[in-house]
Amino acid sequence: MTSQVKTALLLALLSAIIISLGALMGGRTGIIVALGLAVIMNVGSYWYSDKIVLSMYRARPLDEYEAPALHRMVAELAQCASIPKPKICVIPEEAPNAFATGRDPEHGVVAVTEGIMRLLSPEELRGVLSHEIGHIANRDILIQTVAGVMASAIVSIANMMQFMAFFGGSRSNEEGGGSGNIVTVLLMAVLAPIAASIIQMAISRSREYLADATGASFCGQPLALAEALAKLQRANQRIPMQAGNAAVSGMFVVTPFSAGAAANLFSTHPPIEERIARLRAMAGLERPGRANT
Repeated sequence: MTSQVKTALLLALLSAIIISLGALMGGRTGIIVALGLAVIMNVGSYWYSDKIVLSMYRARPLDEYEAPALHRMVAELAQCASIPKPKICVIPEEAPNAFATGRDPEHGVVAVTEGIMRLLSPEELRGVLSHEIGHIANRDILIQTVAGVMASAIVSIANMMQFMAFFGGSRSNEEGGGSGNIVTVLLMAVLAPIAASIIQMAISRSREYLADATGASFCGQPLALAEALAKLQRANQRIPMQAGNAAVSGMFVVTPFSAGAAANLFSTHPPIEERIARLRAMAGLERPGRANT
């Protein structure tokens, strides 16, 4: 099953959760109200997400005269991807990492830390840049925003359900029934946001695999990206990022914050070992196995 199909199915699951919660609340009206509120809250962050995130990490525009080779790489990869050349920003961080943002290819931005430009070879850096160009070409920011809108709607509906259960439950019991329905409502109100978070995580992981494959095809060197990922994982374990917010760590090419094994189970990033295995399979060095999925 391709990453695109998996993403579509996961988005459909989020939609199904919204419909189920709305039905428990009282039908179509509850769905429309909660979804409308979530859309309003998320539209602003969608249009200004690039500015918000770049400001969060104190990123600044990187002029061409400061890094001509980097600009040349991005321009060549953008041409391979048939998208406009993204803006390039630099983050004043020693931790080596990179991310892409922008609501569509016409407003794409690639941000790199100072550390990644010192750590990686030109071939490895090109591999990382191709991964980020892949995110932009695949419109992953839009997909993540849609998933965020749906997840926010689920949280909004769940909060309404808890309010209704707590304040309307005692009256239902006094009138001689409804306790079973109240338990169902409370259970769904607790479990639905958890399920939405897990689905969002799965979507993010699927898009990371797709960006690896897309990027490797753009640069033509899957092994360079694989080597870069291995270096970046080791370096970020030694030098975790100081600035920013863990809530948006899924944007980076590798997890920028150190975390324990339990936290890794719920990471927005797939295991580095699996990503490397898939890239090596693309280069014909390993049996594809799960790498084809």
